[in-house]
Amino acid sequence: MSKVFIDGSAGTTGLRIVERLSARSDIELVTLPEELRKDTEARKQALNNCDAAFLCLPDAAAVEAVSLVENPDVKLLDTSTAHRTAPGWAYGFPELGDEFLDRIKNGKRIAVPGCHASGFIALVHPLIEAGIIPKSALLTCHSITGYSGGGKKMIAQYEDENREAALSSPRQYGLTQQHKHLKEMVAVSGIENAPVFCPIVADFYSGMCVTVPVFAKELCEGKTAEDIKEVYKNKYNDGLVRYKEEIGEEGFICSNALSFRDNMEIFVEGNDERILLIARYDNLGKGASGAAVECLNILLGCDRETGLDLE
Repeated sequence: MSKVFIDGSAGTTGLRIVERLSARSDIELVTLPEELRKDTEARKQALNNCDAAFLCLPDAAAVEAVSLVENPDVKLLDTSTAHRTAPGWAYGFPELGDEFLDRIKNGKRIAVPGCHASGFIALVHPLIEAGIIPKSALLTCHSITGYSGGGKKMIAQYEDENREAALSSPRQYGLTQQHKHLKEMVAVSGIENAPVFCPIVADFYSGMCVTVPVFAKELCEGKTAEDIKEVYKNKYNDGLVRYKEEIGEEGFICSNALSFRDNMEIFVEGNDERILLIARYDNLGKGASGAAVECLNILLGCDRETGLDLE
């Protein structure tokens, strides 16, 4: 039985990880009393006396937690932004290829992808890899997410019966084009230029839909939407990420259709001139907690779908 500690188990991501692990017979959750949850010495002891630990913390606190680990056998899975492009850390998206899978399987430091970044990278990385989109492409990405992505404070704002009227409307943010996910979106996808990124939070609890529009004339010479579809069919035909031929929602796509699930759907829509690359998933599932548990399963040698909700 593997001992697993969740540093930051009271946060939104941590709570979802607890839900996924608490019923498992192969895992013993290491917990701290409420009064010691933020005690540095108690956390240090827990971090060094487990097989694997999730860091569900703000960036600075995650960096501090790593510095507390002295046991060389402890495996860390960081859900913050702090280590997603850091040397020595594996990027926790095994569906991108064997190189990513092997680094997770053989690693002890795993950076769990960001929610918005997961969709963008799932769409763009395979096309850069296959030579369909040039690395120099100037891309745009818009991403609509449920309000749970903002954590407990935002959840409380949206679920307050006396909330502001503005919260009933979708709200675009990241207006300065400095969103914290941009760094990994560039580094992991393989593009040379950060996309124009338009994240939007809307009045539903969880789920998200990431879209990257491209002009067919900007694809590499001779490449078409059919080539894109073939790449996705071959790349995403098994596991948590699947290519789907049709959305089947009468011309609409519902962003919260995979709420509380841990899988991701990939679509190619549009026409011969203007193509829409679309990823749909749960911001707390494949966009956070589900992805973290998938990486733990790989580290522990379990079936990667163990404990996840895929139906």
